[in-house]
Amino acid sequence: MEISATNIAELIHGEIEGDPSVTVSTIAKIEQSKRGAISFFANPKYEQYLYNTKSTIILINKSFVPQKPIPAPCVIRVEDAYGSVPTLLDLFNTVKASNKRGRGFFTKISWSARIGKGAYVGSHSYVGKHVVIGNGSQVYPHSYLGDNVVIGENTIIYPGVKIYAACRIGSNCIVHANAVIGADGFGFSKTEDGKRKKIPQIGNVVIEDDCEIGANSTLDRATMGSTIIRRGVKIDNLVQIAHNVEIGENTVVVAQAGIAGSSVIGANCIIGGQVGIGDHIKIPDGTTILSQAGVITNVKGSGRILGGTPAIDFKDYMKSYVIFKNLHKQNESANASGDK
Repeated sequence: MEISATNIAELIHGEIEGDPSVTVSTIAKIEQSKRGAISFFANPKYEQYLYNTKSTIILINKSFVPQKPIPAPCVIRVEDAYGSVPTLLDLFNTVKASNKRGRGFFTKISWSARIGKGAYVGSHSYVGKHVVIGNGSQVYPHSYLGDNVVIGENTIIYPGVKIYAACRIGSNCIVHANAVIGADGFGFSKTEDGKRKKIPQIGNVVIEDDCEIGANSTLDRATMGSTIIRRGVKIDNLVQIAHNVEIGENTVVVAQAGIAGSSVIGANCIIGGQVGIGDHIKIPDGTTILSQAGVITNVKGSGRILGGTPAIDFKDYMKSYVIFKNLHKQNESANASGDK
């Protein structure tokens, strides 16, 4: 599908210079420009590519003054070219979306399940008893929805997702391929003879509206009650969320992070890649935890930036790191003095 420069300018509140009737069908990097594409220029390091671009439409800032003619047939000026990119990406993603309806081949859907208007269930998927799939939601092939699962409207469940019984996912969510929602929490008690006895996990997982769950991430069901992912949370690939964890609104959890059982993460936090958070930890709103940090005690005070293991204020961590990385020099100096 092709989109005209006029339509794009209206969407991003831009001003057209050149031919408003040209159309594009994709978006491309400025250094990988091609005919039929729209590219954006925001970083001065890439200005050299601007003057030999092959793209049909170029998006630039209103304040930018080019040093040479821009060869693109159409230029659209906006207040913030880089800030307009998410809108463009969303536009082209919507255009390419298939929005399938109905059922694929070899699906197994319980007679008691309720499938909303315009929803889709892909081939080789299983939909259990009393499942509810909201209007316009897409369940792609090879997915499993256990009994009493509820999915809101316009949610996308990508291929191979497994959602265990009684879990609930809100509207306008995205769950990427092979994520597992509602597997048992990791709970065992030690018996008198030293064996590990499994503790039944009878809770569920609740994911509120506008959330995104990355590929191969796992969100464990609660021992009792619910593991709760609040509205607007974004979870990257390969993340482990343990039983009875609660994550506040609009928090971001980056790849390979792990959050242990019963921890409570506040709203608008950023949990960096490979961060480890111990069990029963409380982290207040607005906290940023830098990559590979380890949090083993409650965090006091909102809006802090933490790094290192055990995690401390980032500025303190960097000061300590300067000392740490120079310890070998002190040791070498001491040995040299001893030799004399």
